[in-house]
Amino acid sequence: MEYDTQEGKIGALAVGLALGAVIGAGIALLAAPESGDRTRRRLRRTTGRIASDAGDRWEDFADDVKERIDDAVSVARDHLSKG
Repeated sequence: MEYDTQEGKIGALAVGLALGAVIGAGIALLAAPESGDRTRRRLRRTTGRIASDAGDRWEDFADDVKERIDDAVSVARDHLSKG
């Protein structure tokens, strides 16, 4: 896998921005002038949503990778059967 592609750089930037946003949001919640119980509930809800979204995105990524591998295997089989 080559990481020097423009697509790879954009993906790394997007992951970095998302991670920074999550960390910033967590710090903001912890520094908010609310009661500890309310802040913890909000933090649990937020992390639950983030975890759910991450799981969904991971499944989408895994499906995409599987589809690309299946396509590559199909192309390889076509080339082998012709050769």
